[in-house]
Amino acid sequence: MSITRGPISQFIERNYLHFNSAALMDAAKGYETHLDEGGKMMVTLAGAMSTAELGISLAEMIRQDKIAIISCTGANLEEDIMNLVAHSHYKRVPNYRDLSPQEEWDLLENHYNRVTDTCIPEEEAFRRLQKHIHKIWKDADNSGERYFPHEYMYKILLSGELEQYYEIDPKNSWMLAAAEKNLPIVVPGWEDSTMGNIFASYIIKGELKASTMKSGIEYMAWLADWYTKNSSGKGIGFFQIGGGIAGDFPICVVPMLYQDMEMHDVPFWSYFCQISDSTTSYGSYSGAVPNEKITWGKLDIHTPKFIVESDATIVAPLIFAWILKQ
Repeated sequence: MSITRGPISQFIERNYLHFNSAALMDAAKGYETHLDEGGKMMVTLAGAMSTAELGISLAEMIRQDKIAIISCTGANLEEDIMNLVAHSHYKRVPNYRDLSPQEEWDLLENHYNRVTDTCIPEEEAFRRLQKHIHKIWKDADNSGERYFPHEYMYKILLSGELEQYYEIDPKNSWMLAAAEKNLPIVVPGWEDSTMGNIFASYIIKGELKASTMKSGIEYMAWLADWYTKNSSGKGIGFFQIGGGIAGDFPICVVPMLYQDMEMHDVPFWSYFCQISDSTTSYGSYSGAVPNEKITWGKLDIHTPKFIVESDATIVAPLIFAWILKQ
């Protein structure tokens, strides 16, 4: 039976025939085949994908069970929620390449933190979220309970406490979609984020205990257990947006299980795609070609491998549109 696809899919299939556009199509079809054959997919989010509003397409991928697990930076975890509750206060700066140091300073003085062409409003985004998340951290701290960073975010979203502030259609928030599904998430290096910095400040002031927040090592141990329970059959694919810790942390679970745990029946990742504008370079993880991962025990010789060297804000929504048959 032929699949009826929407206009976006029809357009890219007709026009995306060579170079990076062909790689995009190959990766999208590979992703689809992986799911059709019973595989699961991890998606990793580096960069400022949440501030780039990837949630518009990513949330629907989550709702339709096209993603089994996410690895993301602390920034992506919080910035999707910030966009949800403070969208109208964001400031777009299309001429960001032309800003002088003085103009950058003026943005700081007006409590705007710039991410490329988009400024996040400190008061309405950072402080609004801080006010509510602090109570959840404090309650856990007082009760001697411990949770992962994303679990605290799920608690605040599912409590409905933030609904009074919603400024976008909630269906465009990937974190809300993930919370409603209780989607597994790992957040390596969470302390390198605004909420991570804020949490650290409470520890320094003696208001919270560090142990109230589960650590990155505990995330790795949890992921090892999840991987061994979910990698049978077709296995788990790896769809990497950007580079850095969001990708490098979870992909290492396979060699860790094989080499350090000596579990010799651990399957390799069974699909790999990276979208990155980091070109191949010396010693860069983001710029490493997929075959380098074979030598680290992450990918098999026969793992389907794709790399699209382009802007993820352009590429990822198109690939997701193909998967969703839009």
